[in-house]
Amino acid sequence: MLYWLVEFADKISFLNVFRYITFRTGGATMTALVFVFVAGSPIIDLLRLKQGRGQPIRDDGPQSHKTKKIGTPTMGGLMILSGVTLSTVLWANPSNPDVWIVLGVTLAFGVIGFYDDYLKVTKQSHAGVSGKTRIAAEALVAIAACFAIAQLGRPAFATSLVFPFFKDLVFNLSFVFIIFGGFIIVGAGNAVNLTDGLDGLAIVPVMIAAASFGLISYLAGNAVFADYLNIHYVAGTGELAVLCGAVIGAGLGFLWFNAPPASIFMGDTGSLALGGMIGAIAVATKHEIALAIIGGLFVLEAVSVIVQVVSFKLTGKRVFAMAPIHHHYEQKGWTEPQIVIRFWIISIVLALVGLSTLKLR
Repeated sequence: MLYWLVEFADKISFLNVFRYITFRTGGATMTALVFVFVAGSPIIDLLRLKQGRGQPIRDDGPQSHKTKKIGTPTMGGLMILSGVTLSTVLWANPSNPDVWIVLGVTLAFGVIGFYDDYLKVTKQSHAGVSGKTRIAAEALVAIAACFAIAQLGRPAFATSLVFPFFKDLVFNLSFVFIIFGGFIIVGAGNAVNLTDGLDGLAIVPVMIAAASFGLISYLAGNAVFADYLNIHYVAGTGELAVLCGAVIGAGLGFLWFNAPPASIFMGDTGSLALGGMIGAIAVATKHEIALAIIGGLFVLEAVSVIVQVVSFKLTGKRVFAMAPIHHHYEQKGWTEPQIVIRFWIISIVLALVGLSTLKLR
C-alpha cells in the first residue's frame, strides 16, 4: 500500500525510497516486529483466558513436558500471521501476484493449522484434524498455488526444475511440476510443524530460512544480479523479499514470548503456515532443491519421524529413543536449551551451505 507513494515522487523526491525493495523489506521487518511485540501480551492473555488448560501435552512425549509446559496457551501463530499480513499489505507492491500467491498459501495453511489447534484445545486431546484430511486440504491449496505460479512464468521454464551448482541443468517437468511443487509446499509445512516441539526451536530456523530466501528472492528477481551470479532470472520474485522481511520481524517479536520458558506456543497455526510459506517461495524462485539444504534441519526432523515409523512397523524396533529427533536428544539427557541452541547452529551452517549454491556454478 505504501508503494503507491512513489506516484508522488515527482513532487516529493524523498518518496523515491519506496521504489526500493531493500527499503521496503526493512520497513516490513520493523513493522512486523513492533506489532507483534506490542500486541503479544494482550493476545497471550486472551488466548490463555479462552483456552483454560492450554495446549494438551502428549502422553507419549517426554515426561518433563507434563510438568514444565502444561497450561501454556497455543495458537501463537496468530501473532505471527497478523504481523506478517499487516506488514506485507503495507510494504509490498500490491500489483505483484507472487506476493499474493505466497501470502495466500501462508494464510490458508494457517487456517488449517488453526482448526487443528482449536480441536486439540477444545477436546483437550493431541488428536486434532485427521492426518488424511489435513494433508488433503494442504495439497489442494499447494496445487492451486503451483498452478498459479506456473501461469505467471515463461513457458517451459515456468514448469522446470533447476539444479543448483549447474548453470544450464534445467529439466522441464511439464504438468508434473504442479504435483512436484505441491509436494514441496506440503512437505515444508509439515516438516516445520514436526520441528515445533521445544521452546524457540522452530521459530529461529524459520527466520534463518526466511532471511536466506529473502536474499534468494531479491537476487533471482533482479536481472543484473541474476546474470552476474549465473542464476536464473525469475521476474517479480524480488518482491517476496518484503514478505520474508515481515516473517523475520514477526518471528523476532514472537521469540520474545516463546523463549524458554515459553509464555505461548506457536502451534500448528504458525508452524504449518510458515513452513508452507517457505516452500511456496522456494517453488516461485526455482530453488526447490536449495530448500532441502537451507531447511535441512526441518528435513532431518521429518526424516527421523519417517524412519522411526517405518522401522517400528517393519521390525518392531525403534531407531531413536523418541521421534522427532529433538526428543531423542532429550531422552539422551541433553537439556532443552542445549538442543535448541545447537539446532540453531546447525540451521545457520546449512543456510550458509545453501546460499553458496548461488555462486558455485
